[in-house]
Amino acid sequence: MQVSTAYGGQKEGSPILPRNKYTAIRDEKPKSKEEAKRPEFKVCKFTTEAIITEGSDVGTIHKVCANPSCPVHHPTQTGSRNDEKWKAEQEKQRKEQAIANATGLRVLAAIGSAVPVRLMKRDLLFVIERLVSIMEENRMEMLARQHGIRIKRDDGGIAKTVAAFVRRADEGTLSRLLVESSILLAASRGNSTNVLRDAASAYKIDTEAIATKVKQELAVKEKARKTLPPRTKTKKAA
Repeated sequence: MQVSTAYGGQKEGSPILPRNKYTAIRDEKPKSKEEAKRPEFKVCKFTTEAIITEGSDVGTIHKVCANPSCPVHHPTQTGSRNDEKWKAEQEKQRKEQAIANATGLRVLAAIGSAVPVRLMKRDLLFVIERLVSIMEENRMEMLARQHGIRIKRDDGGIAKTVAAFVRRADEGTLSRLLVESSILLAASRGNSTNVLRDAASAYKIDTEAIATKVKQELAVKEKARKTLPPRTKTKKAA
């Protein structure tokens, strides 16, 4: 391999690598632990001998690494690729979770809509109040979101807000709340996917159709977000 100690480009077809295209491996031992961590004091599997044919020390042979993907001598590039891969994986998981959450809520709503009015209001209210009282806050928030309940954080929190909504609800809404609350509680104590699937099967809900619609809606939103023009920063007046 032929190398140059000068930086910059070479003529097209030249076999000589400029200084910015390789890492020179130093022969002397590092003087400290900090110095030993530097790339030029490390040998990798891509290390090879090269002769200097341009610049200073022409004719001498040195060990170099000219592989741009070497994790030892080009850690920044490797780290950058790893970061991009990690970010892509995180984005994929975020989208999958968003689809799963939206699909779950749609399925829960469809199940609730299929619940008939059978029990008396007194019975429904009695059962629901006790179910809600043992429900975790995040599950209670899902229930509130299902029924468009505005949470008043400064007035007793979500538990008081949901309890007030339940007491004002009619029989049909209470019937939905009863089934929805049972599903949410069961999901919090076991496999939520299986609980939701079993409930959907009992009420003959097409979960695949709901999932497909959610994916389509999220894809449209994602496309619209990407096509938005970038925001321009306004200069502050002097």
